[in-house]
Amino acid sequence: MDPAAAHAIPLSVDPPLRELLRYSRAHRGQRWLAVTMSLLNKICDIAPELLIGAAVDIVVKSDGQSFMGRVLGTDDRFTQLSVLVAVTVVIWLAESATEYAAVITWRNLAQTIEHEARMDTYRHVQTLEMAYFEDKTSGGLMAVLNDDINQLERFLDLGPHKLIITAANVVFVGITFVVVSPLLAVLAFLPIPVIIAGSLWYQTRLEPRYAAVRASAGVIGDTLTNGLGGIATIKAFNAEDREVQRVEVDSEAYRQANRDAIRYSTAFNPLIRMAVLAGFTMTLIVGGRAALHGDLEIGVFSMLVYMTQRLLWPLTALGETLDLYQRAMASCRRIFGLLRAEPRILPGAVDLPTPVRGDIRFRDVSFAYDSVTTGADDSTTGGGLVLRGVSLDIPAGETHAIVGPTGSGKSTVVKLLLRLYEPTSGEITLDGTSISNLTFASLRGATGLVAQDVFLFHGTVRENLTYGRPDATEAELRRAAELAEAAEFIDALPDGYDTLVGERGQKLSGGQRQRLTIARAILRDPAVLILDEATSAVDNETEAAIQRSLAKVSAGRTTVVIAHRLSTVRHAHRIHVLEAGRVVEAGTHEELVDLGGLYAALWRVQTGEAALT
Repeated sequence: MDPAAAHAIPLSVDPPLRELLRYSRAHRGQRWLAVTMSLLNKICDIAPELLIGAAVDIVVKSDGQSFMGRVLGTDDRFTQLSVLVAVTVVIWLAESATEYAAVITWRNLAQTIEHEARMDTYRHVQTLEMAYFEDKTSGGLMAVLNDDINQLERFLDLGPHKLIITAANVVFVGITFVVVSPLLAVLAFLPIPVIIAGSLWYQTRLEPRYAAVRASAGVIGDTLTNGLGGIATIKAFNAEDREVQRVEVDSEAYRQANRDAIRYSTAFNPLIRMAVLAGFTMTLIVGGRAALHGDLEIGVFSMLVYMTQRLLWPLTALGETLDLYQRAMASCRRIFGLLRAEPRILPGAVDLPTPVRGDIRFRDVSFAYDSVTTGADDSTTGGGLVLRGVSLDIPAGETHAIVGPTGSGKSTVVKLLLRLYEPTSGEITLDGTSISNLTFASLRGATGLVAQDVFLFHGTVRENLTYGRPDATEAELRRAAELAEAAEFIDALPDGYDTLVGERGQKLSGGQRQRLTIARAILRDPAVLILDEATSAVDNETEAAIQRSLAKVSAGRTTVVIAHRLSTVRHAHRIHVLEAGRVVEAGTHEELVDLGGLYAALWRVQTGEAALT
């Protein structure tokens, strides 16, 4: 199996147009209004041809024998022309008004559907579990949320309007031809089956090509996302040229996919033009001959010539509209495919009683990742167990540490506690309630996480600190910063708490970013504080200061500490030692050192007493 295909966005198997209509049914009233305006606009649009025929009829006939003369009951041709001019002005004004109404209604509808599709898709993505994001590339998801939805908007903007007026044009002009001359109707409409058959044939050829275009767009999105996100690493390894070449390869693949689609879509117009030429020629020859022999009124012949052009010539733009349609339908398959992705971890319906005590229990918990997953702390291949029968008792108000070698499963414990993943077996409870029964708001609202992978949003220091508690007061904000040893450097920033931190906090040092995330968690005042390598990116002096602050913050609060540095957890109420996904030791620091097992060996290595063999 192609590795790229495994990480591709799944495609919807249902007809995309049907899904689009179903999705937009809340706007049926606006859709019908837009369709009505398009039809009225087309009626007004073909009326001038009828008026041209009437004008020629007035000029070539006298004694009130013209159509207008008979209708008005007058022989005065100037009067007839004057009335005809007045009618023409009214029709042109009506055409302008209906075109404005149709276009603005369609475009507003397109903008509404684009907005709703983007928001519904993004909202749905937020409900998916972490494993989904690890299995899909960020560039591919960005291509759906942005580029694919934009492609849909480009078609909806005017595509339906053009298709409707084209179809209406065929119907209205066809009725006129049949009433005036059934023979010319047959001749003028001979190209229509060729155009319809060609359109259907081209659609079958274009669909897979535009699917390839959308897939290529996702690939280049991945490459660009990785390149911009890893710019520091790229520069550090002098890999700028290599990254440019990588983008060039993907961009060339995208260009070739587009070229393949364009080659087919562009060839459609010449086919239509040949069909138009055939129909127009037949009208000129057969209709002209009938007019010369007196079998067809000259005014009627003039009208039919213009009508033939009005019937067939707009079809030359059908290729461009179908091109937009196929691009949009390829995007629809990806949009609705993403919307069909079902979250595998669903919230429960129970809220924790307040106040939350923070009593945590793991009961024989095992866990395996569904696919290859590599993190800073845990790694395994598909099917391998990361945790094996882990049982933990963390009483409310106590500080417990989880330590062990890299890959032992420490950070996975945190992910399971927050229900970012679901245990393969076993049960986790908070205050006696299984976390699988708790609402996400209740479970995660009771916790504050300081992750090893520090993440700050592009915004101000204040916005990042209040992310978990937007209603925090200024005094609470500053106290949290002081407890995290962050107040001093924040005050030294150019704009203090209103300083922009840059994307992912790139304007700050690693230690500053980590202290901000600690302050963010403290400000939330959670019942359970989770520290996943919370001091790994700070110097020893800062670490000591943070440890003093955390000692104050964790007093009377359940605190779970994941640590590599054993010195940071030596005062924990209990230390759980993991190895290969199992709890192999548990006790206080002194008890574990005296035990002489794995913890004692790790302690000797970190204190320089011995090397781990």
